[in-house]
Amino acid sequence: MKKIFLPLLLLIFFVTGCGGEDSKNVNSSKFSGTLVIGIDDEYAPFGFRDKDGELVGFDIDLAKEAAKRMGVKFEFKPINWNNKENELDSGNIDIIWNGLDITPERQERILYTKPYMDNRQILLAKKSNDFNLRAEQDLAGKIVGTQAGSNSEDYIAANETLMHSFKDFKTYATFKQAFLDLSDGKVDVLIVDELAGRYEMSKIPRKFEIIEITIGPVTEIGIGFRKSDVELRDRVQKVFDDMVRDGTAKKISEQWFQADLIKYKR
Repeated sequence: MKKIFLPLLLLIFFVTGCGGEDSKNVNSSKFSGTLVIGIDDEYAPFGFRDKDGELVGFDIDLAKEAAKRMGVKFEFKPINWNNKENELDSGNIDIIWNGLDITPERQERILYTKPYMDNRQILLAKKSNDFNLRAEQDLAGKIVGTQAGSNSEDYIAANETLMHSFKDFKTYATFKQAFLDLSDGKVDVLIVDELAGRYEMSKIPRKFEIIEITIGPVTEIGIGFRKSDVELRDRVQKVFDDMVRDGTAKKISEQWFQADLIKYKR
């Protein structure tokens, strides 16, 4: 009996010792290794390539800090933004962290953290325009563009009367191509996220102008996960809350926007 008892006791100690405390912290085995973050790598200032080809951005910095605190590695993977829900469901990515608007339609397939920023859709046009736009109805007869898979595309698609009033409605895989078409006169007006639009304006202030019209509802930005990954969402949420509490999130926001735009305080 003594020969059996000692190995059995050691086995019980090993199982209970490994399963208890480790499962409660962010370094548990379920979150070790690499988690893949889906991004649009041409979506400044949230995630984009700098002049040297390095991936930089506001959400990139937030995610890197969260990964460090979780003790895991985040791999950033560019995806087709119009296919982001399928990328999650298929397991090609684990998280979407890239200026992701929270909408009722997306919530049917995506599990979100608490919203951490507000966002709205505004208009961008060339400075030489004479459109005299004061409301979304004034877009009638214009060639209007936006990013495919964006909140603004969803809003326009759900408002057929508005969409049919346009001369044409174009969607783009990336805002980089959209800005090129706006510059070349292939589209009259772009509907863009305000945060992204204002960042672009800071880089090329003489070329475009912001038209202060809110298109559709004001939205909130969150981090997205598979519906089944509640525990992973909760782990990231806890780390993000800590970053808000100790001022790290505020510091990163001020680096990119010259203001603390974090929505909530812990």
